[in-house]
Amino acid sequence: MMKSLICTTPGQFEYQDIEHPVLEEGYSLLKIKRIGICGTDLHAFEGTQPYFEYPRILGHELAAEYVAGDAEGFVPGEAVTFIPYFYCGKCIACRSGKEHCCQNIKVCGVHIHGGMTEYLRVPSYSLIHGEGLSYDELALVEPLAIGAHGVRRADVQPGEFVLVMGAGPIGLGIIEFARIAGGKVIALDVNDQRLQFCKDKLEVPYTINAAKENVSERLKEITGGDFPTVVIDATGNRNAINGGFLYMAHGARYVLVGLQKGELVVSHPEFHKREATLMSSRNANRIDFEHVVACMKKGWVKPTTYITHRVQFNQVKDEFANWLKPEFGVIKAMVEVE
Repeated sequence: MMKSLICTTPGQFEYQDIEHPVLEEGYSLLKIKRIGICGTDLHAFEGTQPYFEYPRILGHELAAEYVAGDAEGFVPGEAVTFIPYFYCGKCIACRSGKEHCCQNIKVCGVHIHGGMTEYLRVPSYSLIHGEGLSYDELALVEPLAIGAHGVRRADVQPGEFVLVMGAGPIGLGIIEFARIAGGKVIALDVNDQRLQFCKDKLEVPYTINAAKENVSERLKEITGGDFPTVVIDATGNRNAINGGFLYMAHGARYVLVGLQKGELVVSHPEFHKREATLMSSRNANRIDFEHVVACMKKGWVKPTTYITHRVQFNQVKDEFANWLKPEFGVIKAMVEVE
């Protein structure tokens, strides 16, 4: 038996002993070392996460020690992370190389039980080599890959203005990879602390507080009247997403990384006259994960600066609700499993 933390209903966690996973062909066994807490986990706890059912073991931002399995090139004791989007390999998305949006996708910690446990069995195809990175760094590869994928979807070009709406952990990843792609980043949020973090830690040249400033006027000022040619949402907030349609330059691309449960409401004439492009960006694929690892190794991204809170596995139940409170100032909470 092994200890796990189960979200039984919205707002409720319970530690339970569950059966140790059985190793099968095509799978590998991991000993969990780090669990990053992300917006999906927080929304699941709140009861606002789409595609979600209870009870569920949360956790998909994971770093682990490779224990055993048939993953070619991996050795016991190696530090690893993995791609937590398990796919069928048969649907139109999989046949097109888009396994990350498989029609039958099972996201670890969302559709199936995740990594808030001592050991986890994962498909061997999902593993990513640690490449000498620390467990803390490896646990942050997945959220950064989300950002890297959104930037790749947007096809950010050197020198163009990129508006990133939402400066939470996913937004920070988008900001990092938009910068690496050569974009001139504008960070938009309603939290001064997070905007200051963007200035101090990520050297973002432009920030806007949507609760205190006229966003359109500031965008005109920053871009010389052009508005951003790329807008990327990382808020998952319906009002913010709908408002973003008005922040685009003519001919711009708008990428929705954040997800909310409701409908999009847009002025068709405003959208149409811009001949704008609207895209969703879901999850990430191997090329994004490998790009993140490479950028970490080069020192272009230093994700451990995001970690503001750290707890042991046996403390998560008592601390989790606090991470939803703005006064706690959480950017990234990291759980250590020993």
